[in-house]
Amino acid sequence: MSPNLLQQGLTLMLVGMGTVFVFLTILVAGMSAMAAIVKRFLPSAMPADISDEEVAAITAALNQHRAARR
Repeated sequence: MSPNLLQQGLTLMLVGMGTVFVFLTILVAGMSAMAAIVKRFLPSAMPADISDEEVAAITAALNQHRAARR
């Protein structure tokens, strides 16, 4: 193999990996920004006043589901 071909291969590899890295960085930044916007403008859907009976019913349902999967 000639050194020129090896140099072209390395250059192509670096350009490709750089492109992917930049794209993924922009994607992460965009998704973080969207998550911050959603958290700011949309309130949480979870009710703050959950009764003890509801917690007990949810716990019992989860235990029953987990027992059935074994």
